[in-house]
Amino acid sequence: MVGDRPQIWLSQIKLTTFRNYEKLSVDLSDHHVVLTGANGAGKTNLMEAVSLMSPGRGLRRAPLSSMRHKTAPDGFSVFATLNKDDEDYAIGTGTAGLDPYATPVRRVRINGTPMKNADELLDLCRVIWVTPSMDGLFTGAASDRRRFLDRMVLAIDPAHGRRASNYEKAMRNRNRLLDEVPNQQTDQWLDAAEDQLASLGVAMISARYELVSLLTGLIQQLSTNQQSVFPTAHLALEGPLEAMAAEGLNGFDLEETFKKKLRDLRYRDRAAKRTLTGPHRADLIVRHGEKDMEAGLCSTGEQKALLIGLVLAHGMLTKTVSKLAPIMLLDEVAAHLDIDRRAALFDRIHAIGGQAFMTGTDRNLFDALGNRAQYFTVDNGTLNREQDG
Repeated sequence: MVGDRPQIWLSQIKLTTFRNYEKLSVDLSDHHVVLTGANGAGKTNLMEAVSLMSPGRGLRRAPLSSMRHKTAPDGFSVFATLNKDDEDYAIGTGTAGLDPYATPVRRVRINGTPMKNADELLDLCRVIWVTPSMDGLFTGAASDRRRFLDRMVLAIDPAHGRRASNYEKAMRNRNRLLDEVPNQQTDQWLDAAEDQLASLGVAMISARYELVSLLTGLIQQLSTNQQSVFPTAHLALEGPLEAMAAEGLNGFDLEETFKKKLRDLRYRDRAAKRTLTGPHRADLIVRHGEKDMEAGLCSTGEQKALLIGLVLAHGMLTKTVSKLAPIMLLDEVAAHLDIDRRAALFDRIHAIGGQAFMTGTDRNLFDALGNRAQYFTVDNGTLNREQDG
């Protein structure tokens, strides 16, 4: 990358029987990566492979079984060499070599050593993304916004993923107990399950509020300094417990309040066969600052600009808090922006300092990147390098 080099970048990617890539090996410089080609050529598939350098199910949230190439006898593998502060790390993940008839399980190795879980990837890098499927984020289901929110939290608080996973387990345990015949013993078990659920739930709320507070401060700073050509996003958390936290209720009292609600609402939850109160029911509310309008009521173009501006701000926050400039995956992000906003987008991406992967059908969309990027044409699962810049 011209000028200051990124501290974290992928110098090599190897795919084996992943999506439409039967076999791929590509060496990269520390420049940004631009992938152009026709729809269906495999641009997003390559981005998805890179997204597996982070915990979770990748940018598509697809089942592992669907990532396997049609010719694969068992599964797939994704290998990358990650350069962090001029030291190389070999990262491998995938399902290859497992029983093809069993439910696939994703394995992760770093420098050849098996990891207990994918969360350990967060010690090396952060990966954030924008995809076309996120265009309906502000008008879609609250669950999509919660997932988006929690991935933002995870980038600055690596413990959040395990915290959220344990919360889900505790909630499933409570729901199972609610399904049993009420008696003194099940009531005691429910008390214990609700104690755990309340403790984890309040920790999740606190982590989400910290993210929203930090991100709001950064967005306001960018707006004040006129450093963004994207709309100002105003963020808020919505939910009964979230409202109490916003009013200043401390963590201990919020946890006690949550536990009491869970006890008082057992009859209702037993009839519903699920837990109806908690951070798993919260929503992220986003408003267009300049228009003072809910994001979901804005035009499609305004919603896209809001989303991009929000993700860029989150990228800056991730670098500031974690000291790791994120690898950014921006799928078809430039297609609906005018030339000035595209140039501003590329400048902001470059200023964040991490390596970015970008896709598009038209190479001309990326002219403003110049020699800050390396360019590839993608065609039916093959990559052809173009002359950079």
